[in-house]
Amino acid sequence: MRADKNVRPVSRRRALLGIAAAGVAGCSRVEFIAANLPTVFGAYTRHADIPYGSDPRQRLDVYLPDKPPATDKTMVVFWYGGRWTTGDKSQYRFVGAALAELGYVAVLPNYRHYPDVKLPGFMDDAARAALWATMHAGGYGVDPGRVYVMGHSAGAHMAALLVLDTRYFAATGHPVPAIAGVIGLSGPYDFLPLLDADVRDMFGPPANYPASQPINFVRSDAPPMLLVHGLQDDTVWPKNSRNLATALAALGVAVDLKLYPRCGHADTVAALSLPARGRAPTLADLAAFLSLPASS
Repeated sequence: MRADKNVRPVSRRRALLGIAAAGVAGCSRVEFIAANLPTVFGAYTRHADIPYGSDPRQRLDVYLPDKPPATDKTMVVFWYGGRWTTGDKSQYRFVGAALAELGYVAVLPNYRHYPDVKLPGFMDDAARAALWATMHAGGYGVDPGRVYVMGHSAGAHMAALLVLDTRYFAATGHPVPAIAGVIGLSGPYDFLPLLDADVRDMFGPPANYPASQPINFVRSDAPPMLLVHGLQDDTVWPKNSRNLATALAALGVAVDLKLYPRCGHADTVAALSLPARGRAPTLADLAAFLSLPASS
């Protein structure tokens, strides 16, 4: 029987919120190589290491489809997971390729990690990258009103918190952009209490803990959201997505909750790679979500 906690009771060091402490998205180096190898031959063009800030970690890659749609061009900004402490955009080339091959312009930013920064450091990076996307969308033939944000695990937390708590956008000194929607894969959105010392530190002091929780910022004018979670996730409890979906729906926000019965934490994002397409219907679900009118 599962305990009604945010994270399943595996080891305390791995548990907390959501991202395997040992690796990005729970994948080994060999798995990343296998996922990314087919992308070498993809129908897209990649522009790498474009700066969106002055720090070496503030760089992003843009994936352009070789055959973009004639209308309704869409941009998706994707943040990888890694417990806010590890990871690199190059490991998720398969995500950019999958999105581009569906006809979307994909933006994959790096961001600063703990312990180099704490909250709001990595959230400031998220705001700057998303603003870069909205400000440059027109140059890629994208309507700025069709920019979506997306993430897996810690990246899903960042995407949701960025859109729901607009203080991070406001802190840049620019107007808050109209993000068309949010796609969260296996994200931690409602994960108090904080158990591990490093996570308490990165989100602390304790008075600030509530500000780390996307669920505390739900509002009726939030954009539509697609929340995807595997029911066999032993890193981030599925209740994170369930609770956020319930809170959003109660305020009338359009939210689509997809729960995959036989999927674990990494499966929701791994299913975007060619070798693991059969693990979950993530690609079809996000394509359906992105095909909706941006104002829905």
